[in-house]
Amino acid sequence: METKEKFLSFNLGVKDTAVISLQHITEVLQVPLPEICSVPQMPSSVLGIYNWRGEMLWLVDLEAMLGYPPISQGANLISIMMAIVLENNGKYLGLLVKHIIDIELLDIQQMKLPNIELFYPKISPFLQGYFINDSEDMIFNLNAITIIQSPLWKIHN
Repeated sequence: METKEKFLSFNLGVKDTAVISLQHITEVLQVPLPEICSVPQMPSSVLGIYNWRGEMLWLVDLEAMLGYPPISQGANLISIMMAIVLENNGKYLGLLVKHIIDIELLDIQQMKLPNIELFYPKISPFLQGYFINDSEDMIFNLNAITIIQSPLWKIHN
């Protein structure tokens, strides 16, 4: 039985790597930060709305949401971010990240289940598990559906 799946890999924080299954990714696009309309009264990880194919796409700072320092902070502020557009049942959400790494073929049978003590409390609800790569680094496997269904933006979607 084929147990390999395609994942999009990207950086989190300074040295972490995460992946999201391509099944739930509609598009990856560059978003110039000045084009994001901020929305008041939102959690700090929600950066605002972006006009995507004539639709309003909510954009989320994935790092801030997972307990890392917000990407919108700091001297290394990049004016163009990469947005990973997730889709589930016709609902879309854009995750802003600094760098997309690659598309990886990972064997889901090699995925280890998350041990709560190993991870930041904020990342745990969104973790499907993790992989250990050839250089013994941990790669977080984020659950796209849990991210889209997060109560953080339930009220606004």
